[in-house]
Amino acid sequence: MEVFNSVNVCDYYNRVPGMKLWNIDSDISPETKRHIPPTSETIQTKPFPIRGERANYVNSPHVICMVGLPARGKTYISKKLSRYLNWIGINTKVFNLGEYRRHATTAYKSHEFFRPDNREAMAIRTTCAMDALNDVCGWLECGGEVAVFDATNSTIERRKLIYDIVVKKMGYKLFFVESVCDDPQIIEQNIKEVKVNSPDYQNMDRERALSDFLLRIDHYKEKYEPLDEKTESSLSFMKIYNTGEKVVVHKHEGHIQSRIVYYLMNIHIIPRTIYITRNGESLTDLDGRIGGDSDLSERGKQYTEALAKYIKEQNINGLRVWTSWMKRTIQTGICEDMTYAEIQCKYPDDFTARDKAKFTYRYPRGESYEDLVARLEPVIMELERQGNELPYINVPLHTLIKLTPVAYGCKVEYIKFPIEAVDTHRPKPAVSSSC
Repeated sequence: MEVFNSVNVCDYYNRVPGMKLWNIDSDISPETKRHIPPTSETIQTKPFPIRGERANYVNSPHVICMVGLPARGKTYISKKLSRYLNWIGINTKVFNLGEYRRHATTAYKSHEFFRPDNREAMAIRTTCAMDALNDVCGWLECGGEVAVFDATNSTIERRKLIYDIVVKKMGYKLFFVESVCDDPQIIEQNIKEVKVNSPDYQNMDRERALSDFLLRIDHYKEKYEPLDEKTESSLSFMKIYNTGEKVVVHKHEGHIQSRIVYYLMNIHIIPRTIYITRNGESLTDLDGRIGGDSDLSERGKQYTEALAKYIKEQNINGLRVWTSWMKRTIQTGICEDMTYAEIQCKYPDDFTARDKAKFTYRYPRGESYEDLVARLEPVIMELERQGNELPYINVPLHTLIKLTPVAYGCKVEYIKFPIEAVDTHRPKPAVSSSC
């Protein structure tokens, strides 16, 4: 396998939408620079983090490699893990081998493509795997921190190839995650809810798709070799049995892998619904002030009544509700109860620094979004363990968001209540300036 030239590959990946480079030596004041997240050259060892310092710094790039038969929740786990790691500030991307295969072939015909004795198809599948690994390494070379390689990787030979490339050649960390499931009900539910709706079966009858996918699984079973502590003793891995019924961890190492194990020990492989809403409009919202612990406005009270009525009508079994126990918030700081315009005038460097690095920036005697992530992480883990939830976190006023995670994305429904409210969202400005 040939990895792209470092200069060219970085030029390539820097063109990917959403990836931005920011020059730390741009024309900003020293006061503003001190709020910027540190790099490997500027980070220091301190007993407590300064404002803007990353809590989850990645010293070495990681590849998380999925293992398992089809319909075992590998893609779902990959997407969930990626969202979690990005949420805690670790730059993560999923590389799904199925997408490479679909790009390489004009259309999916049938399970015959996955027969072990189909030499032509095997050659295409091997080429796609090498292309995906090439992109994994290229993306990590350009500043990516964790790459999730989502594929079956179901043989010792394939896993050795991945180890030789990722660890021996590139010097990255490698951690395998195998999803094992022998519960026919879970497998059938996953196939019906996820696999028959995958891009492979868009133009196929549902029953025919189900039959075809079962035959595809049989082809993989012919060559499937589970991860084993004896035959692959040098590898770091974890095995998840029947959606979390049992978990085995072998030789995991370092902070990142520990976080991954912690999260995946709590993950729900079977999709369920999460409802998210913000509190009703408050009196401080009407004044355009941040934070505070004020009462709800009259319209805010109307929203709470309408929301309670709506949720009751849904008749959700086992509903659990997470919410703050105070009027507005339990966090305070020197910018509390100020408008953005007042903050810009009184603390211009802080105002500029927050626009440059909003996730890691911490208001004086306040908290950053990264601090919030760390504070809420136990709640997130509890949400993963439970079923339907209703946590009150920051989303648009008087709007209920219904999230249903699925393997190939997340189904999102915005339920707007017919109750007017002020718009408290402040988009990031193109250029920050003092008053």
